[in-house]
Amino acid sequence: MTQITSRADCQALDQQDALTSLRDDFILPDGVIYLDGNSLGARPKASLQRAQEVITQEWGTDLITSWNKAGWFELPSSLGNQLAPLVGAEVNEVVVTDSTSINLFKAIAAGLQIQAKDAKRKTIITERSNFPTDIYMAEGITKWLDRGYQIVLIDTPEELPDVINDQTALVMLTHVNYRTGYLHDMAAVTTLIHQHGALALWDLAHSAGALPVHLNAANADFAVGCTYKYLNGGPGAPAFIWVPQRHQAVFNHPLSGWWGHESPFAMAPGFTPTPGIRRALCGTQPIVSLALVGCGLDVFGKTDMQAIRKKSLALTDLFIQLVEQRCASHPLELVTPRDHHQRGSQASFKHPHAYAVIQALITRGVIGDYREPAIMRFGFTPLYVRYVDVWDAVETLRDVLDKQDYDTNLQRNAVT
Repeated sequence: MTQITSRADCQALDQQDALTSLRDDFILPDGVIYLDGNSLGARPKASLQRAQEVITQEWGTDLITSWNKAGWFELPSSLGNQLAPLVGAEVNEVVVTDSTSINLFKAIAAGLQIQAKDAKRKTIITERSNFPTDIYMAEGITKWLDRGYQIVLIDTPEELPDVINDQTALVMLTHVNYRTGYLHDMAAVTTLIHQHGALALWDLAHSAGALPVHLNAANADFAVGCTYKYLNGGPGAPAFIWVPQRHQAVFNHPLSGWWGHESPFAMAPGFTPTPGIRRALCGTQPIVSLALVGCGLDVFGKTDMQAIRKKSLALTDLFIQLVEQRCASHPLELVTPRDHHQRGSQASFKHPHAYAVIQALITRGVIGDYREPAIMRFGFTPLYVRYVDVWDAVETLRDVLDKQDYDTNLQRNAVT
């Protein structure tokens, strides 16, 4: 990117931006610069009409006939097929369902069962800096199985080659680290995992919709992710799970609910899993929130992931450049990789008073978030974040820091 020295330079970039019209597909409050789409995406304009349609017509008028008439029963599959190209999956390899945590539980359980034929494979490897629920779910399932499984935590990606061995059952990694934005080389890491006979489970929470993902090309084994971040599905929107065709016949998990049965309305007392990806389903789906996921996915049909990635890197490059130039006198430490091949779609900086600074920014209409330890996290959703937003956000940050216009005695909110 050429050197940016003024707000006018950023306005010029916005005028040249091929994605600029997509901002009109979202509701964004006046006076707000939203840099937290990596935690909760902005609302697609179409979601209100879709919710009204589901509630007033499909539920209110058509009632229970909508399971067939409106395609409610097929929503997990139809949405999964719509999402699949964004993560490098094939048709009928993804379903949108449940939460990321529950889908992780299913994938961990299935992976351990597949590996159970080799009695010595008793370890699950993940990162200490992984999103905590990923570790908690692994802890929970290994505790309740009580079969001698152990969890091995690594502190840096470079440790993986030294830790993985013929006792490893599963390696569970988040593609983009939620705190730092570090991006794993999925293909290279998966190859390493397979060289030792282990299975690769990827959490795509911070990469799906933010950058190109190639699950099948990387020969990954399982993947999960959420739809409420870069995919803009809405708060608490259902997550997704990917199981490639080659594993579907042996993908079994303890949460065997009737929606995963081969003949759910036969009402048989015994469980027989459906042959395909729908065996990853459990029970009845939350139709209103599930339906809204499609509104976010529809926007991606107007562009492609390469264009999104190009702008993402340009936005994060610009933000890092401006922060380091215009806030140079302050104790800010970049914790996000500079290398494009190792960076997701966020920029995170450490500051001794990070929480207080983030709260001061929020009161001024610049919304990022805080993560321990002492990290200010800013997410960049290329579908609606502009270059001029980057300039204005950094100028606001500079002013807050220069004036020390933040309260270090703030009581922390429940959600940071």
